[in-house]
Amino acid sequence: MSVEPEPGVLEGLDVWQGLQVDQQPAWPDGDAVRRARERLASLPPLVFAGEADELKARLAAAGRGEAFLLQGGDCAEIFEEATADRIRQKVMTVLQMALILTYGASLPVIKMGRMAGQYAKPRSSDTETRDGVTLPAFRGDIVNGWEFTPEARTPDPARLLEAYHTSASTLNLIRAFTTGGFASLLEAHRWNRGFMTNNPAYSRYEEIATEIDRAIRFMVACGADFEALRHVDFYASHEGLLLDYERPLTRIDSRTGTPYDCSAHFLWIGERTRRLDGAHIDFFSRVRNPLGVKLGPSATGDEAVALIDRLNPDGEPGRLTFVTRMGAGQVRDRLPALVEKVTADGRPVTWVCDPMHGNGIVSASGYKTRRFSDVMDEVAGFFEVHRELGTVPGGLHIELTGDDVTEVLGGTEEIDDEGLARRYETRVDPRLNHQQSLEMAFQVVELLRRS
Repeated sequence: MSVEPEPGVLEGLDVWQGLQVDQQPAWPDGDAVRRARERLASLPPLVFAGEADELKARLAAAGRGEAFLLQGGDCAEIFEEATADRIRQKVMTVLQMALILTYGASLPVIKMGRMAGQYAKPRSSDTETRDGVTLPAFRGDIVNGWEFTPEARTPDPARLLEAYHTSASTLNLIRAFTTGGFASLLEAHRWNRGFMTNNPAYSRYEEIATEIDRAIRFMVACGADFEALRHVDFYASHEGLLLDYERPLTRIDSRTGTPYDCSAHFLWIGERTRRLDGAHIDFFSRVRNPLGVKLGPSATGDEAVALIDRLNPDGEPGRLTFVTRMGAGQVRDRLPALVEKVTADGRPVTWVCDPMHGNGIVSASGYKTRRFSDVMDEVAGFFEVHRELGTVPGGLHIELTGDDVTEVLGGTEEIDDEGLARRYETRVDPRLNHQQSLEMAFQVVELLRRS
C-alpha cells in the first residue's frame, strides 16, 4: 500500500529555485534543460529508499564506533571510462581495502563508491583562458566536454540524460560484481596476497597480513559458509552539486510518503555550496537520504551546529556525516574546536576524514598533485584529535582509482616529480593508485588499533 505525501512536500522540494544557487552551469537553452529534466523525472530511480535507510543505520553505527566507512572512487567520473574493466578495478580496490580494515581492526566496514554519479565538479572560476581564448570552465562530463573548443565547452543538457544512463549501467555492473561471487571474501583475500607478494613494503605490513591470513584460514577450518559471504553491500555516492539532475531524480517513497533523492544512496554537499541560506542546503534538508557535508579549515563550530539545525534538527542517527578536509598542516589545530562544539550540542554526527582535498600542491614540473605522506599525516591527525577528545573517527573519504596511474607523489613505489609524467590521467584532481590505496589501508589499521 502506497502512502501519499503530506500536503506541501512536493512544493517544498522546489523552494531552492528561488534561492542563491551556487556552482551551476549557464545553460544556453532553457527549453532543452526543461525537456531533459522532464525526461529524467519519468525514468526509473537509480537506487531505492530502503537501501538508503539501510545505509543510514550503518552510518549511525560508524558514528558510535561500531563500524567504519570506506568511501572511495574517482575525483570526477568520465563517461568514456565507464568500462567493465575500470569499474571492476575500482570496486576491487575498495573491497581489498575493506578486507584489510575489517580483519586488521576487527570492525565491519561500510563499502561506498564515489561512483555511478560523480560527474559534476565545482570550479573556482566560471571560465578558463588559454592563449587569449576564454571559454566556459569544464564542470564535469554531466555538463560539458574536456576539450578546449567552443563546441565541447558549451553546457549541453543532453549530458544530464547521458549521466543517468551511464550511472544506471555502472550500478548494474557493480551489483553484478558484488552479488555474483566476484567480491567474495576469499577472492578479496587472494587479491591482497598478490599485493603483499609484489610490494616492497611487505615487511612493515607482514604482521597484519599474517593475522588476516590466519583469521580466514580459521574460518575455513571451522566450515564457514563462504557462499553466504558472496554478497557484498556496496553503496553509491556523489556530490549533490547539479540540482537540475538531483531534483528530477527525487521520488516519493511509497512506504513513508517522504522524498528521497534516488540518484544515489548518499549525497554530500561541498565546501562551495554549503551556504546556510542557499539552494543546496534547502533542497537536501527536504530529502531523507543520509547526507554528508564537507568542512574545511575555515569552518567554525557555530557553522557546524547551524548545519545540524538545518539538515538534522531532530538528531536522527546516521542522517548527517561531517567530512573534514583540513590539510595535514591544519588538522590538529582546526579540527578539535569543531568536534568539541558538535559534541557539546549532543545530536549525533558521523565524523569522516577526507585527506585529499586539503593537501593539493603543484609539482616543479607543473602537475597538480599531492604527497602520499601529507595524505597519511592528515589521516593520522584526524585519529589523534578524536583519540584525545574521546570521540569516534568514523571513516575515510578517498579519491582513488584501481588503475596504476602516477598522480600522487610518494608511497612505496616512490613516485617522484619525473614519475608523474608516466601515467598522469586525471582531468581534475590527482588520485591514489591501486598500490597506494592498499598501502593506506594497512596504515589505517595501525591507526585504528591505537584508537
